[in-house]
Amino acid sequence: MAPTVAIIGAGFGGLCMGIQLQRAGISTYTIFEKAGRVGGTWRDNTYPGAACDVPSHLYSYSFEQRHDWTRRYPRQREILAYLEHCARKYGLRPHLRLNTEVTAAVFDASVNRWRVTTADGQEEPFDVVVSGVGQLNRPRLPDFPGMSSYEGTAFHSARWDHDHDLTGRRVAVIGNGSSAAQIIPRVARVAGHLDVYQRTPNWVIPKADGAYSPRERLAFQRVPLLLAADRERIFRFIEGLVFPVLVGGWSRRLIVKRATDHLRQQVEDPALRAKLTPTYPIGCRRIVIDSDFYPALTQPNVDLVTEPIARVVPHGIETAGGTVREADTIVYATGFQTTDFLAPIEITGREGRRLHDVWKGGAEAYLGVAVPYFPNLFLLYGPNTNLGHNSIVLMIESQVRYIMGCLPLLSARGPMEVRPAAMDAWRRALDQAMARTVWEASCHSWYKNAAGRVTNNWPGPATVYRRITRAPRPGAYTFG
Repeated sequence: MAPTVAIIGAGFGGLCMGIQLQRAGISTYTIFEKAGRVGGTWRDNTYPGAACDVPSHLYSYSFEQRHDWTRRYPRQREILAYLEHCARKYGLRPHLRLNTEVTAAVFDASVNRWRVTTADGQEEPFDVVVSGVGQLNRPRLPDFPGMSSYEGTAFHSARWDHDHDLTGRRVAVIGNGSSAAQIIPRVARVAGHLDVYQRTPNWVIPKADGAYSPRERLAFQRVPLLLAADRERIFRFIEGLVFPVLVGGWSRRLIVKRATDHLRQQVEDPALRAKLTPTYPIGCRRIVIDSDFYPALTQPNVDLVTEPIARVVPHGIETAGGTVREADTIVYATGFQTTDFLAPIEITGREGRRLHDVWKGGAEAYLGVAVPYFPNLFLLYGPNTNLGHNSIVLMIESQVRYIMGCLPLLSARGPMEVRPAAMDAWRRALDQAMARTVWEASCHSWYKNAAGRVTNNWPGPATVYRRITRAPRPGAYTFG
């Protein structure tokens, strides 16, 4: 008898899990989605310029390649349309529970099942729970004094207010990461004045973007092997060139030169260039891939503000030196609560252990997928599975394949729970590998928790992760 599976979230991870269950002939699953539409982060982030920094042919499922991407780097609308297409094609719609937020899941040892509770108070039993909530779903707002006193319009970049016209306005964008780099050029074109508040400069390399011609798209359609070859080319290029940067490898100097040349070519003012020059190792924070960011900062209606923010005042922002810069609109491009995995869902495993208590010192999971004391709970895009160099879709597919391999085991032998010894061995291997990466440097990044532990990133090549998750090792688990 097929296990019943609760999938939390309908982004890339949750949909991939549903699709593979469907393809395996398992229909006893439900996908819970708190919003009214599938798409995850690509549903939520609709800010001007929203796009991916992984090439289109790689930022898609291996089993559902799309030949007609319009650009080399996909934009938000196309990615969202792709995910909706996948949900339709693979028959997921009857299994979707939209506008239904999961608030808690408790493992009931008396019946070896999970009790899943939703925001409307409903409770349902499931054999297996798969979290597909990801790492980039809960916006993070700063805690500046006076934010509640602000009288203008303010919103987070992931909750863009499309009814608020920025034309001619004095706008403040707080942040300069990947989202901000896409937003700033678009806002600069219409705003009367734009202040960009930067705490730490980022390494920026140009984006080799461009539209695919009708002839190219036709070739990808007519010759599927051409599409597969292009996908493999992109993957090998990124694995071979970008990953070594993260471990101090051969290509580090090459990418540093590419970034410094890009800055020098696009920013002539030496004072502005100095403000935009990082002093930490490249790759310690996420590298920004964008060709429009620097030119936007050189526009006459744009100021780069590097003095720390002291407080928000009713009509703008006051910096540490006492200067008040007026703004009728504030955009918080300040990222997400990335290290609070699964929050605010209350997950309770065996012996009444709460997952957030277990993870008090930092989230961790065996292979990024399983946690001791939480039988039949599996994570997609969990701790230490984010990539700083490649497509997260590859990681998600590896995790889904691994979980699919676990289902026959737990069906035959009872609930499976990773052994603490296996978790300890995994932690030691992970720490050893992490020590060789640039993320261990002293820079601040969303990869680290408050204690400075890197809880988000995978410290190896994607090929290694794909290999070690090819099939579950029963010896790492207890059953029954």
